[in-house]
Amino acid sequence: MTLACLLQAQPFTALASEAAPPFPVMFDAGEHLQKPDLSVLLRLRFLTTNDFPPFSFMDQTGHLTGFNIELTRAICAELSVADKCEIQSVPFADLEIALLSKHGDAVIAGNAVSPRLRQDFSFSRPYLLLPARFAVGRELAMLRDPRDLQGKTVGVIANSTHQAMLKAFFPALQQQPFPDSAALMDALKTRRVEAVFTDGLQLSFWVASPASGQCCSFTGGPYLSQAFLGEGMTIMVRKEDGFLAQAFDYALASLARKGKLDRLAQQYFPSGL
Repeated sequence: MTLACLLQAQPFTALASEAAPPFPVMFDAGEHLQKPDLSVLLRLRFLTTNDFPPFSFMDQTGHLTGFNIELTRAICAELSVADKCEIQSVPFADLEIALLSKHGDAVIAGNAVSPRLRQDFSFSRPYLLLPARFAVGRELAMLRDPRDLQGKTVGVIANSTHQAMLKAFFPALQQQPFPDSAALMDALKTRRVEAVFTDGLQLSFWVASPASGQCCSFTGGPYLSQAFLGEGMTIMVRKEDGFLAQAFDYALASLARKGKLDRLAQQYFPSGL
């Protein structure tokens, strides 16, 4: 079953809400792709950003680090080209032109796949889907089914994909829109809403941070929907370099099968997604 079919057939996939669930592997463990021969490459240059924590950012010593950085190194090792790999950070707005002008060979920076981008670029399979999550106050921590929030107010960011997603799949829940994430989280913390529905990654860091005051916890989910949340995080290459996307697919499938993706995710997302 393809990823698209899986997400259409099961738009909401419920996993454990308290313990951090395993990394959502995007590859069939039984699928064995052929390892490509990249020995002809003189170098393999990855472009990313340095202001997208925890995926790519500068650490206290001034070195580029993060989930995408460690994943890139693991991919290069899996493809036996670690000695040829380079990682360079550029502003997000410059990534497309830098790749097209051959200042790099691949972009790993969370670019959302779109019909416009597919005109000039090819993409690996997704290595990470960012789910939507519900969070509630501690007094509702035992609630397991978000549909039981009927009659209570659920905060969302106004005009966001999560607001549309909530309306589509939980139409009985009463929405309260807020202008941004800060206002949304403050409303939950101060009990002006009983729950919120938003990006699971940002929510996981907030719930675990001092800013939340240990006020809240996840309930239900995580929830995935390609229609609302996109195809997930991929590696982008020039159209004519589609063989690189296939090489990255091999490496990602191999890393997933060996459990390395899961271990890397646990390192950077200790509270889960």
